Amino acid sequence: MFDAQCDLAALVYDDHDDPDAVLRDFAAELNAQGFRAIGMVQAGQCADSSLSAVLVHSGETLLLAQDPVPGAAGCKLDLARLQDAGTRVAGALEAGADILIVNRFGKRERDGKGLAYLIERALDADIPVVIAVSRKSFADWITFAGGMSVKLACDRHALDAWWRRVSLRNAAQITPDHVTVCEVFK
Repeated sequence: MFDAQCDLAALVYDDHDDPDAVLRDFAAELNAQGFRAIGMVQAGQCADSSLSAVLVHSGETLLLAQDPVPGAAGCKLDLARLQDAGTRVAGALEAGADILIVNRFGKRERDGKGLAYLIERALDADIPVVIAVSRKSFADWITFAGGMSVKLACDRHALDAWWRRVSLRNAAQITPDHVTVCEVFK
């Protein structure tokens, strides 16, 4: 299911990191350079029921939280809204993409639901994928990805370095000058 050339990257973040800003800036720069970055980045917070996602290919913001319930603390993810956002990303992916950006790896993706199908669809089409993964969920991520993932620090330097390797390899369709662990298992 997963790309053996490690076109799958986990942007691993801690509580003090802002993976959304890293991914949002990365996507904006790629799109400005003429690449087609598809996907979504989280915006807003559950604490104030503003949990939403920005589609990086269109700039559209989609609410992901359920409508507030009077007296309830925090918010809940509205699965129908998440599915709608995923459908929009899938449609954009079908129109062509250079990279898929997924806002979070969570419980639903761990269980093969949520936006997991987008990851599989992109990798099946040889489109690199980057996803934000909490350090607390990294062991679940490795299981989900079958170990076939690059672990990136939550910063632009690491993300840009990975993208340069992946995009150059994909653009030139060249064989690396060495065999990586990921390629051995291909």
